[in-house]
Amino acid sequence: MPTQNHLILAGDIGGTKSHIALFHVIGGKLSLFREQRYPSSDYPELNAILREFLGPTPPPLLAAGFGIPGVVLNGRAQPTNLNWGVDAGDISSEFDVPHVGLLNDLAANACGITHLQANDFAVVQSGVHGATGNRCVVSPGTGLGQAGLYWDGHRHHVWACEGGHADFAPRNELEIALLEYLLKQFDHVSAERVVSGMGIENIYKFLRDTNRGSEIPVVAEEMKTFDSGAVISKHAEDGSCQMCAKTLDIFVSCLGAEASNMALKTMSTGGVFLGGGIPVKLLRRIQSTSFVHAFNDKGRLSSLMEHTPVLVILNDHAALLGAAYSALERSFTK
Repeated sequence: MPTQNHLILAGDIGGTKSHIALFHVIGGKLSLFREQRYPSSDYPELNAILREFLGPTPPPLLAAGFGIPGVVLNGRAQPTNLNWGVDAGDISSEFDVPHVGLLNDLAANACGITHLQANDFAVVQSGVHGATGNRCVVSPGTGLGQAGLYWDGHRHHVWACEGGHADFAPRNELEIALLEYLLKQFDHVSAERVVSGMGIENIYKFLRDTNRGSEIPVVAEEMKTFDSGAVISKHAEDGSCQMCAKTLDIFVSCLGAEASNMALKTMSTGGVFLGGGIPVKLLRRIQSTSFVHAFNDKGRLSSLMEHTPVLVILNDHAALLGAAYSALERSFTK
């Protein structure tokens, strides 16, 4: 039986940053001991990040778990937006960890939901009180992650998917024009090309290049140096750029439609959870009529969507907790 002296190593690995932590095991629960964030692309591999985090003399570890943005097969994963892979066997060998688990980052996020409190969520749509059934997570960030939680009548079981790479589905003339614009640049236009950090930039460039908006010099200049999505969001929120505001309006509407698509495909009557940093930063807009209308606008099944709870995950430790608890469970069962 694990004691407080046992440590769990966990990581939420992203295309932009990697969040690494150690947890004490206390009475079957996890207590955060130490954590650190690292810029992922500054390192040649995950093991290099772990060496820096754990130091020259790593502590004894009971197990380790890592959420990875991409497909996980046979203990190996190639993060979608990074140029290095992850191997559970290599981590186990180098750091003397008996149990190392890799899971899709959105699966980790989904696992973490059950370990959060009510104040870790912001309500976008209340839906039916006490709603039960399947759930899903849609997380726009560097890419567009998605995962499902199957309800067996007693508990939820998490499964990963790569739904963000499915085709972008335009719903009106403007979005059809956006698709046509993106098809000139990409052989395949996925939902991720629109509903993600890169999607915000793609929408902005579409409006600019098709003369559907006017670019102001300060925005163009700042985008040469700073993250485009952050620049667009700043100028949209302070009211200094109409085209930036229109960009976010389109983004939020497309996010609502895509979240609804995922909910329908997974029959997520138990709730849709929006993860990642973007929904938190754009919370006011996501709680607006634009998002809710796009989410509920599903023709004959609109009433079903109106009864579906929609929440934004405010706690950025959700995926980290999910990876850690998955590792803890793994240590009990192996």
